[in-house]
Amino acid sequence: MHRSVSFVLASLLVAVAPASAQQLLPHSLSGWTQAGDQPFAAGSAPHPAGSAANPATTAGAIDEYGFAGGESSSYTRGSESLQVNLYRMKDGSGAYGLYSYLHTPDMLHTNLGEHSLLSGDHALLLVGNFVVEVRGPELAKSVSGLKSLVAAVQPHVRDASLPTLWQRLPEEDMVARTDRYILGPQALDQFFPDSLGSLIAFSKGAEAELAGYRLGGHDATLLIVDYPTPQMAESALADMGKKFDVNGSNRGANLPQLFAARKLTLLAIVSGAPSRTEANSLLNEVQSGTELTWNEPTFQFKEPTIEGMIVGTIVGTGVICLFAVIAGLAFGGLRLIVKRVLPGRVFDRPGYVQVLQLGLGSKPINAEDFYATTGGPIANTKVDKNLPDRIALRIFR
Repeated sequence: MHRSVSFVLASLLVAVAPASAQQLLPHSLSGWTQAGDQPFAAGSAPHPAGSAANPATTAGAIDEYGFAGGESSSYTRGSESLQVNLYRMKDGSGAYGLYSYLHTPDMLHTNLGEHSLLSGDHALLLVGNFVVEVRGPELAKSVSGLKSLVAAVQPHVRDASLPTLWQRLPEEDMVARTDRYILGPQALDQFFPDSLGSLIAFSKGAEAELAGYRLGGHDATLLIVDYPTPQMAESALADMGKKFDVNGSNRGANLPQLFAARKLTLLAIVSGAPSRTEANSLLNEVQSGTELTWNEPTFQFKEPTIEGMIVGTIVGTGVICLFAVIAGLAFGGLRLIVKRVLPGRVFDRPGYVQVLQLGLGSKPINAEDFYATTGGPIANTKVDKNLPDRIALRIFR
């Protein structure tokens, strides 16, 4: 399907967008004149002409990436012609996935952008959430026209976020430009030889990346799947063990052989490896990309020495005694100052002084006898003299 996928719009049954829809492709490209423009809407991704893949499967794979619509235009310059297909995806991740789905190993990187590929008659450009595909003769001589395409599409970009799962693929022994970003089972089954699409929980947030490798002179495929949780990755690995010979767990059952390893939320699977040793050499190079940290405060109890306990006790007692002395002096000094400045008004007011007396004599005690007064007896101070003489305790006001 590699070469024919580029004609994904050539033989489609189009769902024509409204006539008022905005045209994104320019009317001219550095000497090339637009000969016709045909919009197509979401859900109408067609089967490419000449593709050996099932038409429904190919269209479904493109829809899995979040295909939202696009345009197909032809340009002419004399007897030469160009075919330009513009795919508008829902987000940058879907656009990157379609870009990886459409590229072929014979394409080389260009200076038209970070993600741009070019072969003799095929160009592929990733611009935010747009994928631009160009078919025509000697495209290397039409670089200015390709730059015009990028400039025309760039103002309409709405989401330029790209996935980073490809960064976890080992670079050693990888076959160039065989990496694919996968977001659905139909796309996965076209590139991974053992039809794992139904076992990968793409509908629950899983995303995958695969690439071809040369292991011991054999062609192998490495698939890495990132799940939202480690539990989902473990469950998927257990389900694979029921339908495949995973790491030799079902030898003799005549099942397809896979080698797999789970690293936290990441599940790495190798198909086509000549031996488990070769497969492990590749699996060990896969990095999970997830780090677990424990930053909660912890308490470490360390029993003090007997010497430290004694010194601490003495120092603590001294601090308490010093505080008591300072507090006592402060309270006593404040009391003396207030009594000197405001005698009989705040502290020891005769009308509120109570005297505790043992009943050893019959003479009552007057509280005023304890304080010197200059104005004579305080008025309205009464003493009950009719109390019994011999009682254990008497209270006089």
